[in-house]
Amino acid sequence: MAYNQVSLQRYNDKYQEALAAFQLPGEQAQFTAMPAEVLDAGPGRHPIVIVNDEEPVGFFILHTSERVKDYSENPGAMLLTALSINHVEQGKGYAKKGMLLLQALVKEQFPEYDEVVLAVNHKNLPAQNLYEKVGFQDTGRRREGKLGEQLVYALYVS
Repeated sequence: MAYNQVSLQRYNDKYQEALAAFQLPGEQAQFTAMPAEVLDAGPGRHPIVIVNDEEPVGFFILHTSERVKDYSENPGAMLLTALSINHVEQGKGYAKKGMLLLQALVKEQFPEYDEVVLAVNHKNLPAQNLYEKVGFQDTGRRREGKLGEQLVYALYVS
């Protein structure tokens, strides 16, 4: 897989139609929100599109709002939510490459932040494995989510 065509882009309207067409199987959809459900960028919400050759293949949101305080006491932390890869694009390494590009994105576009945190369901082993492979660490903190215990992971941006 040639990764040199994969990039992270701030959301803009040209991606709306492709993101609205994203599909996930039920066992994955239970753990995340579909892009079309959470696209509205409000204060402290920064939608990010994982793009391959100008085509959206994945999506997530970085939060800089008060919501972050539920996951980290670090004033320089951002919260990552709603990561998804369109079902037809899964298995091609896009989630891993997108997450490997995350530190550079934060350094370039959010230089005042030095940590990205997220919560992952304790049953979502594929996601836990992905996050650990790209440098996220289990903080030992736990939260109760709608589907049970969530593990809080952190990626330190240096």
